Amino acid sequence: MKFIFSFIILIASICQQPVLAQSKKEAGILVQIETNLRDAARQYEVMMQLVPPGQFPRTYNAGIDKFVTSNSSWWCSGFYPGSLLYLYKESKNKVFLDEANRMLGFLEKEKNNKNTHDLGFMMYCSFGNANKLNPSEKYKDILLTSAQSLSTRFNPTVGCIKSWNGKPGEYLVIIDNMMNLELLFWATKVTGDSSYYKIATTHANTTMQHHFRDDYSSYHVVNYNSQTGAINERKTAQGFSDASAWARGQAWGLYGYTMTYRETRDQRYLDQANHIARFILKHKNYPADGIPYWDFDADNIPDALRDVSAAAVMASALLELSTYSKENKKTYKAAAEKIIMSLSSERYKAKIGTNGGFILEHSVGSIPHKSEVDVPLTYADYYFLEAMLRYKSLVETGKI
Repeated sequence: MKFIFSFIILIASICQQPVLAQSKKEAGILVQIETNLRDAARQYEVMMQLVPPGQFPRTYNAGIDKFVTSNSSWWCSGFYPGSLLYLYKESKNKVFLDEANRMLGFLEKEKNNKNTHDLGFMMYCSFGNANKLNPSEKYKDILLTSAQSLSTRFNPTVGCIKSWNGKPGEYLVIIDNMMNLELLFWATKVTGDSSYYKIATTHANTTMQHHFRDDYSSYHVVNYNSQTGAINERKTAQGFSDASAWARGQAWGLYGYTMTYRETRDQRYLDQANHIARFILKHKNYPADGIPYWDFDADNIPDALRDVSAAAVMASALLELSTYSKENKKTYKAAAEKIIMSLSSERYKAKIGTNGGFILEHSVGSIPHKSEVDVPLTYADYYFLEAMLRYKSLVETGKI
């Protein structure tokens, strides 16, 4: 009788456990993700010892053993606290929360920075995640002030938020700017003030109209006339050429329109995200392992450098897009799984205790500027962590 009772208790407990994987493949990926997250925690424990007071991790130069940092006004400043918060969410290790809070203290003043379009990256990836974990009026006020600051860069004649401050009469907008709209959508939901929503959707619409070619590849930069909204030129800053498809730019577009569909449920944005995904995944130069060359049109493919940061952004975006696109669900999921497993390999993932504590190697910042070439980058780590946690959540909830 005792044995039967114990057996019944065992079966009941098993039945109450969440279904962590629906297939053998998913189970294997989840095991790898758990390993990656443990390794990431160990790496960031290393990194925490290298960060100078008031500075934010940017990259690491292995050739000269140099850990490179920035101040809080650099566009990447939000990714380190954001990554720490992802690690805390997963591990519940208070060390990561304490370090994130320390960094948020240095970052808070950027809420008033009206000289950058990157407040979404800087403030929503940091304080936005902090507010999700521990909602507070303080975080809310910081984020709303950030949204107000970002809104000041919107020009209704052009229909876009200005990215870079150019010459008189120029109005420079980069595809990256799609990523910063999430902060504005959040502000409308919290306040009920539709002005943020209107700015975000107007920017998305203008970008959709003028940034994309017929094949749904994206220009990096569109230079508008600030007085009339007419287009002066379309060009690149970080890509191979003005006519090329810079890999991270395609990733920003994919993620940006997927997110914009989530926030609006406007079919146009879902269609745009699907078009961009199709361009990426069907491209003749898209590698079998899912880690794109730094530019789809680089002149030395297959010897061109890969860009791990673009891959990480793509993986996270494709996972979310798979939940919206019924006809492409399996395709997007498989592509994201391929990227996650490739980034988990020795080719791209750093050994514990190396790489300045960064998780991933082999990202490309800007080859034309000879800046951050074939190095770890803080945003590659952030979006890799996001992709892995997103995958876990979607499998565990049965949404993928």
